[in-house]
Amino acid sequence: MTTQEFQRANAVDRVAGRAEPVRTSRASVLVVGLNYAPEPTGNAPYTTKLAEGLARTGHTVEVLTGYPHYPNWRIADGYTGLSTKQLINGVSVNRLRHTVPHVPRTVNRLLMEVTFGLHTALRRWSEHDVVLVVSPGLFSSAFAVAKARLKGVPVAIWIQDLYSRGLEETGGSRSLTKAMKWVESRILRACTGVTVIHGRFRDYVVDELDVSRDNVDVIRNWTHIQHDPIFDREAVRARLGWSSEETIALHAGNMGVKQGLENVVEAARLADAFGSRVKFVLLGDGNRREALHVAGEGIRSLSFLKPLGDREYSEALRAADVLIVNERPELREMSVPSKLTSYFATGLPVVAATHSESATADEIRASGAGILVDPQRPSALLRGVERLRDNPVEAQDLGARGPVYASKVLSETTAIGAYSRWLADLTGARRRLN
Repeated sequence: MTTQEFQRANAVDRVAGRAEPVRTSRASVLVVGLNYAPEPTGNAPYTTKLAEGLARTGHTVEVLTGYPHYPNWRIADGYTGLSTKQLINGVSVNRLRHTVPHVPRTVNRLLMEVTFGLHTALRRWSEHDVVLVVSPGLFSSAFAVAKARLKGVPVAIWIQDLYSRGLEETGGSRSLTKAMKWVESRILRACTGVTVIHGRFRDYVVDELDVSRDNVDVIRNWTHIQHDPIFDREAVRARLGWSSEETIALHAGNMGVKQGLENVVEAARLADAFGSRVKFVLLGDGNRREALHVAGEGIRSLSFLKPLGDREYSEALRAADVLIVNERPELREMSVPSKLTSYFATGLPVVAATHSESATADEIRASGAGILVDPQRPSALLRGVERLRDNPVEAQDLGARGPVYASKVLSETTAIGAYSRWLADLTGARRRLN
């Protein structure tokens, strides 16, 4: 998404009459995070919207970020040199060069974080009241945390994923997991404040990483896609090549290892074998996309869509019949898929192939907006979609609960207001010390 597209999206938000966050005492905030607009998925939309929202509340905001590279894993066209500066929607954005792995694996992703972290540490910072670092990346955050402490500036960390828990859940060695837990604990305990996106994360941070509960706040992610009320569903389906006789089950977002989308490919293969009218669509990009393409070759009930801009993404979501979350069965607390915030706002039902004890399952139960199926059985995913297709009243009832939950729990205004107050409190703590 270009800067102009972001500006148009914000203009639509203002015309739609979306309330501004509650104003609090103003602070000068430095946001340090590897991902930012125009990256369309992952952490970038949240970091971008938070920085812009803080600026709207009256804070002075500066961003240190990397070159756009996700989820394609290559630096976007037009970004050259070791650094560049932009003004995006009133926010000063300083981009710093870093390595980008062509095929992301643990070691070269670590190298990417370290090169970005070193670049942020070596760069001269302006004076700020508080520094907010975003994790992932954890290791690049460590450099910013260390520099902020040396400068005597309060530093907060915003946790979107837990690295040590991720290693535990994806079969990392015991020694590596123990080392990662020690590193993660040290980084978080060095911060003035910690915020996490789910209560399950807070329990892990407190109980397993030995961070004081008093220093950990929960502020939920929010629905960052604004759906235009002017929407011709049939025209969008025709444009995307979806017939009215097909039941479209759409998975949107990153196609990485933890999504385990081979399960969706096999569900589509079963749909072919049984002559089902369900068509599975994978929308997005990621390091597993090519392998999924190969695995799905010749499957009629499977198709792929490249990443879309905000408007087209919103239209594709709403033109589907069912929205899918798929996770590897061993994942329980590693992350809460950011796609859910956009899913719930569509008014469509969700089928979640995830462990029954996962944070994602908790979110589905809390919202009441979907059903859970066994992530180890492609047939369960296919049957779940067919169940909602064959029971339109149930599907409509589930879908209607999503926007209600999004409005009550996942409001952008509520989240940005909470971050504004939280950062102002950290600034106040510094002033009291002085």
